[in-house]
Amino acid sequence: MVRRVIYPPVWLLIGLILTFVLNEFFPGVRFTSLEGQVVGGIVILIGLVLLVTANGLFTRAGTDVIPFRDVTALVTNGVYRYSRNPMYLGMAAVLLGCAITVGAATALLITPVFMAIIEVRFIRPEEAMLRGLFPQEYPAYCARVRRWI
Repeated sequence: MVRRVIYPPVWLLIGLILTFVLNEFFPGVRFTSLEGQVVGGIVILIGLVLLVTANGLFTRAGTDVIPFRDVTALVTNGVYRYSRNPMYLGMAAVLLGCAITVGAATALLITPVFMAIIEVRFIRPEEAMLRGLFPQEYPAYCARVRRWI
């Protein structure tokens, strides 16, 4: 049986769509303001910078950015000194920024749900794989750097 994997960017897209659906049809408490839109925009920008920067580090290290494929290096420099998962953190920041920007309380629920899905479906299996590939380096890295922030 072939197991189909929904990759993290697809989960991000699903989260973005749900954010706008909740905003439109089930917003709950509204907190829309110009300040909120500015803060949300800044959070989105931070998320995009994290995504681009982390992706660039993977490219420079010559390892695949797609989970579980062609892992040839353990990247621990740059933004990886502060988070073991800056790409996933960047995606979560984009979702949070969008929720803040639209100003719908229910949209704020999307980010923690996204983070839980990513942790269970990707981060924990990736960590197990990395422990096998880098049995000395990866546990030492985990001791120095937190999973999210």
